[in-house]
Amino acid sequence: MEDANGNQAEKNSYNPWGLHCHKQQLNRLSSKCNENKHHQFLLLENVVSKYKYPCILDLKMGTRQHGDDASEEKKARQIKKCEQSTSASLGVRICGLQVYQADTVQYLCNDKYYGRKLSPDGFKQALCQFLHNGIHLRTDLAEPIVCQLKALLSIIKKQSSYRFYSSSLLIIYEGLEKTIDSHPQGYSQNTSGTIPHDISSPKVDVRMIDFAHTTYKGSRYNQTIYDGPDHGYIFGLENLIKIIQNISEAE
Repeated sequence: MEDANGNQAEKNSYNPWGLHCHKQQLNRLSSKCNENKHHQFLLLENVVSKYKYPCILDLKMGTRQHGDDASEEKKARQIKKCEQSTSASLGVRICGLQVYQADTVQYLCNDKYYGRKLSPDGFKQALCQFLHNGIHLRTDLAEPIVCQLKALLSIIKKQSSYRFYSSSLLIIYEGLEKTIDSHPQGYSQNTSGTIPHDISSPKVDVRMIDFAHTTYKGSRYNQTIYDGPDHGYIFGLENLIKIIQNISEAE
């Protein structure tokens, strides 16, 4: 593609699965919408746009998933899901993941139904899978991920009434490892030994998403007054940090 001046535009990388989902959604919208009418949409940020090979872990956080506005039927359904999954035992469950496999140059993907069936041990194995690129375990990712999770934990503990029911946490990292002089990420044969931190550090991001059922004291739609931090969310974060640290230390 060329810009208005005839210059070759920078080629953007894309996630094939993301493009597939995007096209499906556009087709679905175009089949339902009248072209002669104006429509309103929510514009969402593509948080993985800066990644060439985005590895994504979608985690449903907390020991409770239903919002205060849930019907009795939905409430019972959500409680059952939590009881039968790691939401109850760990305060976190997997809703989906994709991880780039360097050996096959493909993505390994799992959905929410896979996550619901996991035991606590299975959850740990799934995290190992998420941090494994098909060749080796990416232990270099543990420190930056844990650092961001601890920063979030510190903030959540200071909240006085927020409840993040049914919200998720995205953990994202770049699946393509950096190499310098054909050596693995983090090392080179120069006289200083290691690559400077700003070059060798893996690209990692942690994002809270999905706040449709989040509530807090003073919310106009809040019928229940909550006091103190969201302990279910804190429970999930603490277990997540502990498991990632254990994976890194065991390697």
